[in-house]
Amino acid sequence: MKTYLLYTLAALAEIAGCYAFWAWFRLDKPLWWLAPGLGLLVLFAGALALVPGEAAGRTYAAYGAIYILASILWLWGVEARVPDRWDLIGTAVCLAGGAIILFGPRSG
Repeated sequence: MKTYLLYTLAALAEIAGCYAFWAWFRLDKPLWWLAPGLGLLVLFAGALALVPGEAAGRTYAAYGAIYILASILWLWGVEARVPDRWDLIGTAVCLAGGAIILFGPRSG
C-alpha cells in the first residue's frame, strides 16, 4: 500500500510541477508559477526515492505506468478534455506492463 501511495504522490507532484512550467511557458502565466512548480518537482523526486525497491531503474519503470494513468486523469480532470479510446487503451497497456515489472517473479 505504501508503494501505491508514494507512486500516487510522486505522479501528482510531477504532473503539477511540470504543468506549472507549461502554464508559464505556453499559457502566459506569471513567472512566479515556476516557484511552486520547482517545489513540487522536488517533492516528486523525494517521494519516488522513498518507494521500496532494490533497483532504481525498475522502480522508475513501474512508476511510469502510474504516471501515464495520472496524466490521463489530469487531462480529463484539470484540462477538461475527455480521453479517447486510444488514450484508454494505451493506459491499460502501460498499467499491464507496469504490473509485470513490479510483480513479476525475480530469479535470484
